[in-house]
Amino acid sequence: MSERPIFVVGCPRSGTTMLQLMLHAHPRVAVPPETRILVQAYRDRRQWGDLRRPKNRRALARWIAKGPRTQFEDLGVDRDEFIRRAVAGPGSLGSVVGLVYAMFAERHGKIRWGDKRPPYIRHLDAVLAMFPDAQIVHLIRDGRDCVASLKEMPWFKGDISEAVYRWAEAIDIGRGHKLPPDSYYELRYEDLCADPTGTLTGLCTFIGEDYDPAMREPYRVADVVPAHKEWHVNTRQAVTTTRAGSWSSRLEPAEVSLCETVLGSRLTAYGYELTGAPRAPRRDLTAYEKTASSWRRELRRTALVERINRFREPGPVAALLTNTQRELAGVPK
Repeated sequence: MSERPIFVVGCPRSGTTMLQLMLHAHPRVAVPPETRILVQAYRDRRQWGDLRRPKNRRALARWIAKGPRTQFEDLGVDRDEFIRRAVAGPGSLGSVVGLVYAMFAERHGKIRWGDKRPPYIRHLDAVLAMFPDAQIVHLIRDGRDCVASLKEMPWFKGDISEAVYRWAEAIDIGRGHKLPPDSYYELRYEDLCADPTGTLTGLCTFIGEDYDPAMREPYRVADVVPAHKEWHVNTRQAVTTTRAGSWSSRLEPAEVSLCETVLGSRLTAYGYELTGAPRAPRRDLTAYEKTASSWRRELRRTALVERINRFREPGPVAALLTNTQRELAGVPK
């Protein structure tokens, strides 16, 4: 059976938490609540030095377990035991980071682990550098629903232009990926809600697992989501189609125009019908392009820094926790 890690990505408010819980309901798979470990550990990897040295593994493990913003405490994993095992384990960045999620899976009696964080769609290079055997699951929802939902989130500080851009970016990255068919999979939120069994069966085929009916009832394992994240309250209820298309009563006409003007071809490519709203005025399109240009510059800057960093790696990056990972790294059994 497969040991490959599973990463759920997408535009924020695409239903990724629901999908996380559906996967977590599978008897072999554990997917924890969101943390802020993976990307930051990768970006700061030079700080930790060569992780073949136990003292460096200890420093990284202590930051993961005791850092102020890693959200490690949400996992219910014993801090001291994690640090001990990280020091005793393989000397690579992915091995220390992956151990966090492997221990979460052990805590739930599961063999295999996944991780869910929508912004990972922007950091696939980091995910794949640490976990070359990763399977990426991209959940796509009608962009207008994502924009409407983002507007209502207490943690979203952007404007309508940023909300529109976030969906466009996620779609463009997904469509532009160069991963093999067994490493990248797309599914629609609307299909997941309307036909959970059929859609989840297709997903299980992709990840190499048998479909289990428990996956249709994600609310039964919703206690894995921290209670303080009140915006995930709907995950504690049965799967429903009532939220699909709710953008029609949540967006202003001008916002619908901006969404359909900017996202129109992307929406129709994924089977979403347009309303025929008038084209957005120039001032709105100018504001959108200004926002999009700023985000694109940041993405290019990050990519440039990453290319430079890869020429001066402080030590091994790829995880060495499973037979498959060791085989990919050329490590003798």
